[in-house]
Amino acid sequence: MVTRPEPDISAFLKARRAALDPAELGLPAGINRRRVPGLRREEAAQLAGISVDYYTRIEQGRTPNISDSVLDAVARALRLTDSEYAYLRDLTFPGRRTSTTGTQGTTGTTGATGSQQVRQGIRLLIDAMEDVPAYVCSAAMDVLAWNTLGGQVSYDFAALEPRERNLARLYFLDEEQSRSLYPEWEAGGEYMAATLRADVGRHPDDPALGALIADLLEHSAQFRRCWDQQHVRGLCYGVKHLIHPVAGELWLHYESLPLPSDPGQTLVTFTAEPGSSTEKALRLLATRATPQPVPSP
Repeated sequence: MVTRPEPDISAFLKARRAALDPAELGLPAGINRRRVPGLRREEAAQLAGISVDYYTRIEQGRTPNISDSVLDAVARALRLTDSEYAYLRDLTFPGRRTSTTGTQGTTGTTGATGSQQVRQGIRLLIDAMEDVPAYVCSAAMDVLAWNTLGGQVSYDFAALEPRERNLARLYFLDEEQSRSLYPEWEAGGEYMAATLRADVGRHPDDPALGALIADLLEHSAQFRRCWDQQHVRGLCYGVKHLIHPVAGELWLHYESLPLPSDPGQTLVTFTAEPGSSTEKALRLLATRATPQPVPSP
């Protein structure tokens, strides 16, 4: 039985060190041949301008009150992205856990991610977006509400039981269907796992999120591989490539918009380039889709 995962600063910093090429950072190869890839601890400490002992204690999680200046130095030394830096700050709680947007240095939700109920105003909003697939999901990737196209553009949410309406479970545990939907399935899984890691950093006490990660680690070898990479990504925007069983090939721009008044909830929308084959395919899908009532609170 896989236990509930906890954010681990040691595994994260070791992975980030291992991902760096010393030669690209101008570091000498050294007299002794490197036994493991990436930076040694003493090299990371040197680049951060701190002692090896202090860096070692940081990496081992033995310094609960790291200053912002030291965190900044470690982030620069390890070439952390904005999302990785926000995750590092989350791991050094108390006092600096980031908001649901991942903005550096802001404070926000520190415990469970709030209600699973979607406000009526948000329900009316997504229902009014007739030509735009949209849904609302939780930090644990449970799909809480959707409009007609949002319930058809990938999975048929209305046909699923509530517990099955989870994007990560569908992606990793229904592999046959998700592979048929997403041509870049392996890369998409890496991105999803990296997004979930960022969410775990922001919401370490969310029971639904913890249960989801434990379940995926137990039942999906692909998720375990992706999770062990220790990648962190902010879920914001991008392009999804799908092969829809009715509409065919789709290239959709997505926007993930955190709802400030509803901590842990995110509105996700999908749009197509004007005049594109994807736009025409969405129109076809809209004519064939049965209007779906948004689930009741």
